Amino acid sequence: MSTSHFDDRAPEVSQLTAYDESHLIDYLRLLDADAEGADWREVAASILGVDATADPHKAKAMHASHLARARWMTEVGYAHLLGCNAPLTR
Repeated sequence: MSTSHFDDRAPEVSQLTAYDESHLIDYLRLLDADAEGADWREVAASILGVDATADPHKAKAMHASHLARARWMTEVGYAHLLGCNAPLTR
């Protein structure tokens, strides 16, 4: 599988990026797979398109980076989608 549409690492900045916007569905899929306890190797292959058998270090790093960014989206990044400067609080 090709990894051409995924960077090796997800953005690590405090604002929403065009990369994030283009991968919102992928982030949701990563979160769902994590919640279901899916094996990261299978997730890396099916969502990120990287073979954990052929390149385990790259696959694990990509998975960890993108899953962390997906979690960031649920805690902070969503506020940017709503047009807010800061996360909403109750």
